[in-house]
Amino acid sequence: MAGTAVARMNPTFLDWAIVCTSIVVCLLPALFYLRKGTANTAEFFTSGRAAPWWLIGVSMVATTFSTDTPNLVTNFVRTGGVASNWQWWAFLLTGMATVFFFARLWRRSGVLTDLEFYELRYSGRAARWVRGFRAIYLGLIFNIFIMATVNLAAAKIANVVLGWPMWQTLLICALLNAVFAGISGLWGVLVIDFIQFGLAMGGAFAAAHFALAQPEVGGLSGLVAHLPARTLNLLPDFSDWRMTLTLFIIPLTVQWWSVWYPGAEPGGGSYIAQRMLAARSEEDALGGTLLFNVAHYALRSWPWIVVALASIIIFPTVESIRTAFPNVDPHLLGHDMAYPAMLKFLPHGILGLMIAGMEAAYRSTIMTHLNWGSSYLVHDFYRRFLKPEASERHYVLMGRVCTGMLMLLAALLTFWLDNAKQSFELILSIGAGTGLIYLLRWFWWRINAWCEVAAMASSFVVALGFFIANKRGADIPAHVALLITIAVTTAVWLAAAVLTPQTDRATLLAFYRKVRPAGPGWRSVRAEAGVGASPDSLPQAFLAWMCGIFMVYGALFGTGALLYGRTGTALFWIVVGVAGTAGLLKLWPRLWRQA
Repeated sequence: MAGTAVARMNPTFLDWAIVCTSIVVCLLPALFYLRKGTANTAEFFTSGRAAPWWLIGVSMVATTFSTDTPNLVTNFVRTGGVASNWQWWAFLLTGMATVFFFARLWRRSGVLTDLEFYELRYSGRAARWVRGFRAIYLGLIFNIFIMATVNLAAAKIANVVLGWPMWQTLLICALLNAVFAGISGLWGVLVIDFIQFGLAMGGAFAAAHFALAQPEVGGLSGLVAHLPARTLNLLPDFSDWRMTLTLFIIPLTVQWWSVWYPGAEPGGGSYIAQRMLAARSEEDALGGTLLFNVAHYALRSWPWIVVALASIIIFPTVESIRTAFPNVDPHLLGHDMAYPAMLKFLPHGILGLMIAGMEAAYRSTIMTHLNWGSSYLVHDFYRRFLKPEASERHYVLMGRVCTGMLMLLAALLTFWLDNAKQSFELILSIGAGTGLIYLLRWFWWRINAWCEVAAMASSFVVALGFFIANKRGADIPAHVALLITIAVTTAVWLAAAVLTPQTDRATLLAFYRKVRPAGPGWRSVRAEAGVGASPDSLPQAFLAWMCGIFMVYGALFGTGALLYGRTGTALFWIVVGVAGTAGLLKLWPRLWRQA
C-alpha cells in the first residue's frame, strides 16, 4: 500500500501556497503565547482561567469539527438518509443541559481538570483510584482511540486528494501537531482554534457550493428532484419501526442522557469541561458553551449534508468511488470516502482553501486532544501519584513529553481502524449507561466514588461481552446491546450508591460550600453547611434548556426546509426557533440572580 501510485487531484503552486500560508498564520499565535502559555500548568492546561466566552465557544466548535466529522455525516446520509443524523443531533439535549445546569458549577468548582473533581466531590481510596484510573483510561487509551479516528479520516482525504499513502500523512501531521500543541499550551490552542474554524467553515461551504454546481446534481432543485424523499426527510420513515427505534426514538429518549461520548458528555467533561474551566467567569463559561451548541448543530450540519447528498448522485456506490479513483488504497474505501471524493470538483485556489480548511479542522481537534490528554496524564496521574513535589517547569516539560507520546501512539493505532462509523458505535457502546451518574452526581449527595467504579466496570464488561458474542456469530442488534448495557450499568451503580460507604461528611460539606448546587438532593448537607441556598434555580434552568433546544432545532430544520424548497415547513421551524430565542433572551437575566 505504501508504494502504490494513487490517483490525485494535482494541487497547483497556488493551492500549496494557500496551505502553507494558513499553517504559518496559525503558527504565529503558538509562538506568541509560548512564554505565557507555558509559564505553569494553570496557563498550559487552562489558559490562566482568563478566556472570554466567544473564544472558548469557537474553540469548542473548532475542536469538534475535525476531518472525521464530515466523513461520518456522509456515511450516515449515504447509508440511512439525512434522518440518520439523529444519532448525533439528539446530543443537543445533552449539550444544552451542560449550558444551563452544569457550566456554572464547573467554573465554580475551580479545579484544573475535570478529573480533579473526583477528589473534590468524593473521599477516600475510591476517589483517588477513580481519578488515577480515568487519567489513564481517558487521557491515554480513550484519547488515542479518538485521535486515531481523526487520523484515519485525514489519511483518507490525503489519499484521494494528494495521493499520499497513510504513513506519509500520519508522519507529516504528527510532526505538525506535536510542535503546535507542545509549544503553546491552551492559550495558543484557543487562538489557533479561532483562526482554524474560519478556514474549516470556509472550506465546508465551498465544497457544498461546487458539489451543487455539478451538472449531474443541478443545484438545490436538482438535488431534491434526483433523490427520494426517504433519503431527504429530516425524520425517519415511521413505517420502518426498526429504523425509527434505532435512529430516532432511542437517541432522543435514552442515548442523550445515558451515554458518555467526547464532546457531548452528560454533565460536561473532557475538553468541554477544560474550556469551561478556562473561562474568566461563570457567565463566560455558560455563554461560550451556548455558542458552541448553536454553531455545532445549526451552523455546521448542512454544508456537510449537502455534499453527502450530492455524492449519492455522483458516486452512488462504493464501487463507483473505486472506479473514479482506481488506485486508491482499498483498505480506506467505504461510504465515508465519498466526502473527500467530492473534492475533485473544486477549482484550483479553492482546492487549496479546502485542503487548508480540512488540515486546520484536523489540527484543531488533535491539538485539543493532545493538550487535554496530557493534562490528565501529568496533573491527574504523574503529579498526583508519582511526583507531587516537582517544579511547575518540570510539569510543563512532562506535558510536552506526553504530547509527543500521545501523537505517536495515536498514529500507530490508526492502521488498525477501518471507518469513522465503526469507531462512533464502539465508543457509544463502551460509554453506555454511565451518563446518568455524571448528571446526578452534582445534585444528589449520596452518589459516591464507588458508584463511578461500578458504572465504568459494568459498562465495559457488558459491552465486551456483546462484542465477543457478536464475533462468535450471535448477531445481536446494536440498539438491543445498547439498551441492555444501559439497564445493567444503571442498576449496578444505583446498588453501589445504597450498599457502599457514604462519602465523608466533611468532604460533602466542603464541596457544597464551594459549588453550591441547587435542588433537594443536597437538602440535609445544605442545612448543615450553613452557607444559604444555591444561587441557581433549577426551574429557570429547565425553562432555558427547553428554549435553547427549540432555538437550535428551529434553526437547524428551518434551514433544511428552506434548502429543500419546503416554504411552509420552513416557516413553522423558523417560528419555533424565534420563540425559543425570545424565551431564552427573557430568561437570561434571571439566570444570574445572586444568593
